[in-house]
Amino acid sequence: MNNKIKLAVAGAVLSAASAANAGIIIPAGDWTIDINGNVNAFANFTNYDSASTETITGAIAGTEDATGEDSVQGINTGLLPAWLGFTGTTRQNDVDVSFTISFQPNVSDNGAMGDTATPLNRQAFVTFGDKSWGTVKLGKDLGIFAGNAILNDMTLLGVGAGAGKSGAPTTLGGIGTGYIYPSWKGQIAYTTPNMNGFTATIAITNPDQGNAFATTGGTTTTSNAAYQDRLGYEGQVQYAWSGDMAGKVWSSFASYEKTADEATTVFSTDGDEDANAWDIGGTVSVGNLGLTAYYFDSEGMGNRLMGEVAFYSDSGKMRARDVDGGYVQATYVIPTGTKLGLAYGVNNTDKASNESDSELVKKSDRWTIGAYHPLTKHLNLVAEYNKIESEAHDTTKDAEQDTFSIGAILFF
Repeated sequence: MNNKIKLAVAGAVLSAASAANAGIIIPAGDWTIDINGNVNAFANFTNYDSASTETITGAIAGTEDATGEDSVQGINTGLLPAWLGFTGTTRQNDVDVSFTISFQPNVSDNGAMGDTATPLNRQAFVTFGDKSWGTVKLGKDLGIFAGNAILNDMTLLGVGAGAGKSGAPTTLGGIGTGYIYPSWKGQIAYTTPNMNGFTATIAITNPDQGNAFATTGGTTTTSNAAYQDRLGYEGQVQYAWSGDMAGKVWSSFASYEKTADEATTVFSTDGDEDANAWDIGGTVSVGNLGLTAYYFDSEGMGNRLMGEVAFYSDSGKMRARDVDGGYVQATYVIPTGTKLGLAYGVNNTDKASNESDSELVKKSDRWTIGAYHPLTKHLNLVAEYNKIESEAHDTTKDAEQDTFSIGAILFF
């Protein structure tokens, strides 16, 4: 099975029987082709508790619409999109070589014809290496910083935050309420060989475009502040162990540099700002009990997507905003094989220097209760309840929403 799907299953799968250990294996001359992926779909029922006037920039929780409608329903994938991946592996000249290409089709659409949504294309990379000296990866894959955070989030098999109308390619899971989205990035990465459970990865990464939101005089303006003077740097160290109390611990980082777009009225002066982040996390399983804890701290990285609400305009000069947060979750397998889970996550966004109270989000948090039942070796039935709340630095504004989701996810 594709490495990222394997990690997703190993980290967030809520039953040992939730997915197969490999996809559809086809020998092809010197190559072995693995066709793998998942299909999932959920019916989502969301109620909003706040009026549409409760505008909060960067909020995760939504509000009722301008007509006062406070509920919305839809059928959609969850945090993990439907996935079709192709991985080819071979060994030549004492080197392990592989390629991966994947596609993420939609399972729903809200267009009149039902086919207006744009599919995703998240992976296209090659790897080569050997267990004696490590592995090199070149191409587009999941970012390294915060990658383990999303892969160990139990809502990866469910919905989390961000449910609403049909048509969106995915929901948010714990993005913005526990971690920053690692995104899918062009990268050149080196990972060490496994040294008694210890591995390390270092990479240069493509500086994916992000927006900066400036709030002045009560008006929020979006500016492209994504021009880069250099590539990004990301890396991670990890230690994993097995036994009666199996688990792993990790720490990762990311470093970028943002350059102001002087063509806008938001950032009208020269200046660069660093965008840096680090995290630490761990997960352990003892018998039927699983525990995960994660924390991150960042400056100029954004509160949900990298770059989102990352900067403030102070007389035209970029000022970075700090964001920190994390999540804790506990899961337990009951005798029926169903895994029950409880999680809490939060992202806190600080104002930049000289920034006054505004509609900028101050905190978004999420409570998740989930039940994940392995109906077969490959198929999980899922039911989730998510409560999300966002608060602004302007203390008169807050937003709340409740979402109940029911559906299924099939791995192959």
